[in-house]
Amino acid sequence: MTAVAKIVAINGSERDGNTADVLRHAAKTAEARDVEFEAVDLRAISMTRCGPCGDCNDRLVRCAQTDDVPVVVDKMIEADGLIYAAPVHGFGTSSLMQTFIERAGVGYLRFDRPLSNKVAGIVAVARRYSAGTITAQLIANVLLNRMILVGAGFPAEVHALHRGDAAEDEEGLTNVTRMVDRMIDMILLLKDYQRLSGKDDVLPIGDRNERIGLSANELEIL
Repeated sequence: MTAVAKIVAINGSERDGNTADVLRHAAKTAEARDVEFEAVDLRAISMTRCGPCGDCNDRLVRCAQTDDVPVVVDKMIEADGLIYAAPVHGFGTSSLMQTFIERAGVGYLRFDRPLSNKVAGIVAVARRYSAGTITAQLIANVLLNRMILVGAGFPAEVHALHRGDAAEDEEGLTNVTRMVDRMIDMILLLKDYQRLSGKDDVLPIGDRNERIGLSANELEIL
């Protein structure tokens, strides 16, 4: 059977642990509704930190770093929905997720906001503290990229410390299920609108580039 939509989840954990388990739970929810679900584990890709070139604000083309980040970005662009999932490390998001947000945002997504109008959800995994901190950070990134944020009522925050603890947080997993279901509902609603209206852009995107200091000719290239 052909999938009705695709969701890509970015896993910012350094381990195959509780965050991965939560995404496996999310995958079952999606697949039960004929939605393809792909989890991208940042720990498994080649990803360097932002380099010393410092020309990000002036570049008219993608980042010059040679690693796997553009492959992941292209997967996100092709998807209908996106999930950012990360554990709390040091009272904030994991270093892997932070690096990816910086690299993808500055090097690839700022040119024309290709994630605009994609449906997005946030998952935070925490022992007991700071889940709201990384939820807020990842929400800010979703809004920056002009995505459509979908929630579950209560945040999709799962409490876990030791490996396997996430499976015991019934309320947290229930909120993840609700979030994924609502994401799918929104994706299908947008697809129906596109089909009935014949419009490619469900919502107007407007100015696709917020950078200042570039000439009119350079902005036309973008």
